[in-house]
Amino acid sequence: MTPLAHNRRSVMLAGLAFVLLGSSAMAADGWPRSFTNADGTTTEIAAQPQRILSTSVTITGTLLAIDAPVVASGSAGNGKFFAQWAPVAEERGVTNAWPAGSVDIEAVYAAQPDLIVVSVTGADSALDQLAEFQAIAPTIVLNYGSQTWQELAGHLGDATGLEEAAAAKVAGFDAYVADAAAKITVPEGTADIISFNGAGQDNPIARAGGVHAALLQSLGFTVEDPNPEWHSQPNQRADFVWAPYEKLVDLTSATTFILSRDNEGAKAFLEDPVLANLPSVKAGQVYGLGANSFRIDFYSATEIVDGIVENFSK
Repeated sequence: MTPLAHNRRSVMLAGLAFVLLGSSAMAADGWPRSFTNADGTTTEIAAQPQRILSTSVTITGTLLAIDAPVVASGSAGNGKFFAQWAPVAEERGVTNAWPAGSVDIEAVYAAQPDLIVVSVTGADSALDQLAEFQAIAPTIVLNYGSQTWQELAGHLGDATGLEEAAAAKVAGFDAYVADAAAKITVPEGTADIISFNGAGQDNPIARAGGVHAALLQSLGFTVEDPNPEWHSQPNQRADFVWAPYEKLVDLTSATTFILSRDNEGAKAFLEDPVLANLPSVKAGQVYGLGANSFRIDFYSATEIVDGIVENFSK
């Protein structure tokens, strides 16, 4: 028997045992349950998952935050987990299944999952392999791009039976943010959040309705919404405007945050001669939002909040 055939047989037998166990516990714990996916379909989950495979490295952070039993996860395009939660994944023995952009079905069988999590969008989406995943284990589809990590945690709590853990994590974080807001002095005027790539490239600017803006707004900042007509890609987005470099000079905010950079890394924006007349540059109020701030989950959001307290403490 080949390793792949052996893995498939193991998954089938494990799945049968799992269904039998789940059927005996239905009345006691509310299983099975039906989960509504982001694509409008539903997934029947027979019993509370014990072995979760996340195909999306972005979603994995929120699964770990609510203490979901993740056994394997896809990684970023560089083949690594996100730095903000990589130590947690290592501590819990999470297997690195594949880098974003490629899927290893044999690795899925090897993980023996009883729940598979797929993102509907993003570079870490494995939606093209949905039918193959569904043949192995119950598979849920989520859209992390249209919601905060707190909202995502609520959906994952529903799918995993960890509703109370998800609610507690969100409540704890919200209290942490409220405490942080009381410790800082927010500069007057609006703020920008920019993924700064320099001349000759698009420089995505966070929109007021995106998750990055929502986090800053919870701390008391007002985020300037960039002109959606600057967007250089075919489809408009609710979270970012992909703006040409030349449009950055039209921003009016007194404070600028640079995505994926610390304060030292943000100096490239502060020292760019083309941007010298921006209000935030003139005021010297350009800050890194944090090295891990590109994807917002519980871990990176906590890092962002801590960084803002350090920069704006009363």
